[in-house]
Amino acid sequence: MPYSRTTDHPSIAQLGHGRCLIMGDVALTHDGSLGLAHAFVDAIADAGADAVKFQTHIASAESTPSEPFRVAFSRQDRSRYEYWKRTEFGEDEWRGLASHCLERNVLFVSTPFSVEAIDLLERIGQPFWKIASGETSNVHLLERALRTGIPVVLSTGMSPLAEIDAAVARVKSRGVPLGVLQCTTVYPCPPEQVGLNLIPHYRERYGGWVGLSDHSATIYAGLAAAAMGIDLLEVHVALSREMFGPDVVASLTPAELRQLVDGVRFIERMRANPVDKDAAAREKAPLRQIFTRSLVASTALPAGTRLAREHLAIKKPGTGLSPERLEEVVGRRLTRAVEADHVLRVEDIEGLAES
Repeated sequence: MPYSRTTDHPSIAQLGHGRCLIMGDVALTHDGSLGLAHAFVDAIADAGADAVKFQTHIASAESTPSEPFRVAFSRQDRSRYEYWKRTEFGEDEWRGLASHCLERNVLFVSTPFSVEAIDLLERIGQPFWKIASGETSNVHLLERALRTGIPVVLSTGMSPLAEIDAAVARVKSRGVPLGVLQCTTVYPCPPEQVGLNLIPHYRERYGGWVGLSDHSATIYAGLAAAAMGIDLLEVHVALSREMFGPDVVASLTPAELRQLVDGVRFIERMRANPVDKDAAAREKAPLRQIFTRSLVASTALPAGTRLAREHLAIKKPGTGLSPERLEEVVGRRLTRAVEADHVLRVEDIEGLAES
């Protein structure tokens, strides 16, 4: 089984150690096309993400024909049940997608929407369970996931804190590794509703991994969350914004996903390398001499000249006396003759000590 253990892939082993696991979420944007689903695997892997996430819907186990559409987007499905049914994959097809992910060195993850979906996905193997926002209160599904012993990542888009508390307590009671994602179930999500303030709150309240399931259709929220040191980041992906499906308006393109991945890794390197300002200044001493200034003679002056302010100028490079010593130099005599623009040094000034 590919990636059935938390240590089977470096992205999982590094969770909680300063590296954010980035998931490209296909959801059902493949629209039931197996070929398109495989194309997503390649596109998300090429963009540098760590995981490709799908959704596993089994219509007969999950839904009834009366389930309403969240968004009336389909011109070919009369009900959401028909949509689930039309876009289902069988076990062999899921195995093929998991194998493709293994070949591309990305994690295969699929969100289960029924106990039967967990049964299927457990046979295939995945590194953790991503529990969707609408399923956080589904005790039966959560209990079935916990019986596998692999980590559980909770999305919180529809839950009040009390509901999240209960789900977290259930996971912790089993000793299963836990992740909690801030999520706002709005497609696309405006910046005012992203809720970055909740990420440190979840870390303090629950411990474990924290992250963001982002629906903003931009790279900005993910980058901001990465700067806060999140462990997981999930973003929807569409091969183009002209694709069909309800999640496209909340998705990144592969090119944008590449930008996001590069940005997150850049941020991680910054966070992992704090700068000692004094040490950095010492390292830049040669450059500092080029860009800073010195006291220089404003005109040619004979030896013994008692220096007045008009005899002095402040110019580059910074290889001589610092301009900060101007008042200390005024009134002192030159020990030797100097030409105009001569960079003054301690030995040029009578009675001047090294600073």
